[in-house]
Amino acid sequence: MDMVNVTIDGRKLQVPKSATVLTAAKASGIKVPSLCYHPELRPEGACRVCVVEVEGAKSLVASCVYPVNEGMVVHTNTPAVREARKMIVELLLANHPQDCLSCQRSTNCELQDMAADLGIRKVRFDGEKKNLPLDCNNPALVRDPNKCILCGRCIKACSDRQGVDVYSFAKRGFDTTVTPAFDVGLELSPCTYCGQCASVCPTAAIVEKDDTQAVWDAISDPSKHVIVQTAPATRVALGEALGMNSGNIVTGKMVSSLRRLGFDKVFDTDFTADLTILEEGHELLHRLQTGGQLPMITSCSPGWVNFIEITYPDLLPHLSTAKSPQQMFGALAKTYYAEKTGIDPKNIVSVSIMPCTAKKAEAVRPEFAHNGVQDVDFVLTTRELARMIKEAGIDFAAIPAEEYDAPFGIATGAGVIFGSSGGVMEAALRTVVEVLTGKELESIDFKAVRGLTGIKEAALQVGDLTVKVAVANTLSNARLIMDKIRAGEADYHFIEIMACPGGCIGGGGQPVPVCEETRLNRIAAIYECDESSQIRKSHENPAVKELYDTWLGKPLGEKSHHLLHTHYRAQVRC
Repeated sequence: MDMVNVTIDGRKLQVPKSATVLTAAKASGIKVPSLCYHPELRPEGACRVCVVEVEGAKSLVASCVYPVNEGMVVHTNTPAVREARKMIVELLLANHPQDCLSCQRSTNCELQDMAADLGIRKVRFDGEKKNLPLDCNNPALVRDPNKCILCGRCIKACSDRQGVDVYSFAKRGFDTTVTPAFDVGLELSPCTYCGQCASVCPTAAIVEKDDTQAVWDAISDPSKHVIVQTAPATRVALGEALGMNSGNIVTGKMVSSLRRLGFDKVFDTDFTADLTILEEGHELLHRLQTGGQLPMITSCSPGWVNFIEITYPDLLPHLSTAKSPQQMFGALAKTYYAEKTGIDPKNIVSVSIMPCTAKKAEAVRPEFAHNGVQDVDFVLTTRELARMIKEAGIDFAAIPAEEYDAPFGIATGAGVIFGSSGGVMEAALRTVVEVLTGKELESIDFKAVRGLTGIKEAALQVGDLTVKVAVANTLSNARLIMDKIRAGEADYHFIEIMACPGGCIGGGGQPVPVCEETRLNRIAAIYECDESSQIRKSHENPAVKELYDTWLGKPLGEKSHHLLHTHYRAQVRC
């Protein structure tokens, strides 16, 4: 790697020739404040908060886009630099709503933190405030353009990371906004509700739709039996929003906290993840044996499902008909569970805790309701659950761990790895290979499909058949896979696609901020949960076996087909 010599704040350093002043300073332990800059997105130098002095330059420069060069001398902490930064942030604050105490991002807002770090105690300017309407006519996200600081992060996350291009700048000057094309609401745009825009937004300009009060109301209603399911990825991220380091496994504390909140039963989505493997795995086997549509693609990521419905409707036959684990749980909650407990389905309130904002949109799809009763009534993100725990005054660090309720609390390691990119594929292979060969696997760890790589491919010999698989995370990588299928160049049998970077561990409803290190810590924790599980194959889950023996019948049977499968449809958006 080519290196250059620079001096930053009197320290002589060797840094990569490709570095910017900001990245060189950060690597050397020198903090330069920034707002529009995000380490995983293209830098643009829009906000200018990161300005520094470079000897020989005519003016202060934006360090996030200014390249280093041999012999450069940089000063990051001069009176002129400090005053410029304060001026920029004060101007932002002058136009910003002054509702910090009641804002959803309060204490976790980069603009708020920046003002505190720069010692701003009084705003010298009285700027004009915008009074634009909220974009809230969709089930997943709320956009407040009045809190937008025009950093452009959401634009880049949506275009570069996801390849969807929902957002762009519109108008000029003070009237500039970030908006979908033609200034329509998200429900009319090609938005997949993945929430990656909310994950990178530095303020509360984009947040998840808050359903916590509706859940509090249900818990407080004595006529309602309120049950909750928790997704695999929530157990390795919830702690971050409650003061713990990333990668802490807080499963038991989460369960006990949910009981303290007032839920009547606490169940694990991992149970229906195991069920998904049985249904989806047998669907793959059926397609392999009968010449069905291949490659078959997973359907458990609702952001991905929205994407294929909007962008590749001609390829919908490739999508598995299996419902997601969330929706399988919802269907069982209002049928099997209602029968076993003798509770009227109309009096059961089914809540799910998900790492995903798109799950909110999935839950209200019309095909996931029966006789006017929605299978899943409310979806809370990991962030929303953290807020409820704080509101209830629960000392999360001190609360003792508890176990899930049976039978939907019994799960396997294969169920928990659904939370990471490659996990659905690996869980499916553990089952499909043994069902096809009738032999027990010598090793159930399919490490070739793990990790943060955008597209992973693998081939394994299963009897006389070489099974070719692919795994993709983020929608921009999904697009590459789908273009290959459309062109007839994809010779895979099975494909897993997750909408978010790293899979559900990087979901749009997870605690922020998030970076690659955080995702890697969460992934490591997910596989630690798997390795410590007594049972690591979905088809060996005793509670799932009993469900089939006593009620469902068999995978792909008439009853399971009716309850656990669906067909997806093209969506027409602007």
